[in-house]
Amino acid sequence: MINWKPSFSDADWQATPEAVKKDFIRMQDILLLFEQRLKELEEELNQMKTRVNKNSTNSDKPPSTDNPYQKRKRSKKSKKKRRSGAKTGHKGYRQKLVESTETFMLLPESCKCGGDKFNNIESFYTHQEIELPEIHMQVTHFILHKGECADCSQTVKAALPIEHRSGYGVRLSSLIANIAGIDGNSRTAIQEFCRSVLKFDISLGAIQKVIDRVSNAIGPHYQAIAKVARTSNINHIDETSWKQNGQLMYLWAMVNPTAAFFKIHKERSRKAFLALIENWRGILVSDGYNVYQAWVNLRQTCLAHLVRHAKGLSEHPKKDIREFGKAITIKLQQLCSMADEKPDLEEWNEFYSGFIDLIFNNCTLYCKDEAGKFARRLLKEIDSLWVFLEVSGVEPTNNAAERGLRFAVIWRKRTQGTRSEKGNRWIERILTLRQTARLRNKSCFSILVDAMNAYFKEQEPDLSWLQV
Repeated sequence: MINWKPSFSDADWQATPEAVKKDFIRMQDILLLFEQRLKELEEELNQMKTRVNKNSTNSDKPPSTDNPYQKRKRSKKSKKKRRSGAKTGHKGYRQKLVESTETFMLLPESCKCGGDKFNNIESFYTHQEIELPEIHMQVTHFILHKGECADCSQTVKAALPIEHRSGYGVRLSSLIANIAGIDGNSRTAIQEFCRSVLKFDISLGAIQKVIDRVSNAIGPHYQAIAKVARTSNINHIDETSWKQNGQLMYLWAMVNPTAAFFKIHKERSRKAFLALIENWRGILVSDGYNVYQAWVNLRQTCLAHLVRHAKGLSEHPKKDIREFGKAITIKLQQLCSMADEKPDLEEWNEFYSGFIDLIFNNCTLYCKDEAGKFARRLLKEIDSLWVFLEVSGVEPTNNAAERGLRFAVIWRKRTQGTRSEKGNRWIERILTLRQTARLRNKSCFSILVDAMNAYFKEQEPDLSWLQV
């Protein structure tokens, strides 16, 4: 409110004509309305500034939405220009020797002194050259015959073995699926690869049929991985948008150190969450989505999300919110660092008391602004902030689920999603197989070959790699 006091006395007011008094009172009411509207506009302006300044470092927005023309501000610690290449302490990669198909012995020819005879000859180094041989596709023709039965004169035709009925063999089918699902290439890219590299033509429809067969073949793997994920003690869960024929859907991910399970659902709701987890009741690591906050068992909230929100507050136009944001950012980053070096009792008590004081300081908790909302959220989730300090194996962030979804997000941006339920099943299964194999350092192609071999022979696939 404007703190204004009239400069005239009560006697002057009493001597003022009634018409002037009425106009004066009406002008006061108008000023009050203007003052109220000014506050509303200032609040709207602050909200707009906050919205415009949001990016992947101070909110939940993905990095792909950042303005490419706006340079990201570096912290004072990172102002020093980093040199390119591997950093100090990085474990180098050394090319392993592969079993040779051909070996050449190279002997010294001549010395600088002119001599050409040498004693004590021994090998000192093996230079390895890896080359791709010229590809010649193995093409088998099955010439089916027919004949008349000598007893009944009926025409009998030869039957094609079941493992050869598709027209595309086990390894070729697995390669097409690997290029499509593990690498995320389009059908036309596969068609061009087959034409230019493998030297044979294949239609887009035939490629789709191959992918459909592979999708059916890895169905048992999908179910087995789901069982592994749903029996884990700790799971990271997240979701991202997906499109089916332009209709909004959601791709859910359930990730732990040994398995990654994906499921597409038409909703982002508790119903979809329960369809993902079924009877699982372990420790949940997630962001602050309200469905996750209602989890009745132990839950670790993602501190990285909270740090980004706190950074957003530290850039707020209003000074009091900005100061609160800076202070709470430091506290949350300090909490994150405890994952690497756990605090002793004295350090923890000092941190905890400072954290609680900061939330309640200056009645921040009861304010209706962004600082108050964030303080209330921290208080609401306080039991989920430091589970990682109490339970071994729990991480302070939900990075595992976000990394698991990253490939799917890129795929969605390139392809705009799927066109059918059948396509959804393919996405679920191949993403689940891909990410789980990566977590276990297994060859996706080898798993696909085994799955297709079992599928063509109508046998059960080998799932023993999931038991390790």
